[in-house]
Amino acid sequence: MTRHPIPTILMKISDIRRMLGTTLNVRRSAERDYRARSPMMSREQIRRLALALPEVVEQDHHGRPSFRVAGRIFATLWDEGHMNVMLDQPGIRTALQSTPIACAEFWWGKRLRAVQVDLALAEEALVAELLTDAWEQKAPRRLTS
Repeated sequence: MTRHPIPTILMKISDIRRMLGTTLNVRRSAERDYRARSPMMSREQIRRLALALPEVVEQDHHGRPSFRVAGRIFATLWDEGHMNVMLDQPGIRTALQSTPIACAEFWWGKRLRAVQVDLALAEEALVAELLTDAWEQKAPRRLTS
């Protein structure tokens, strides 16, 4: 009697699911540990960092605070726990690779538009660096040279 290959395939899929579940549990545990020792960045801290950059203004954007330079949005406070920083795709990928625990992709329609920062997991230095990078991409040349 020959053995049917489907049970082997199903077993492999279940092994993968089990392995992925373990990986997700490890990440959730790491996030809980990090949240316990690192207080969430406040909206006031974000404002202080963003408004310290040259010629930045804060304006409403569909009911959310946004930070702009020369009329161009470079960051928004999405909700109490998240901030979107508008970087180019290489900048978004770099942020995701360097700090995957605090950064996630933010898609608007079919386009990757920003990196979404979890303020409970992000350190101030990371937020300052992301804001500065986004500001540099949106600011007029007279401000960046």
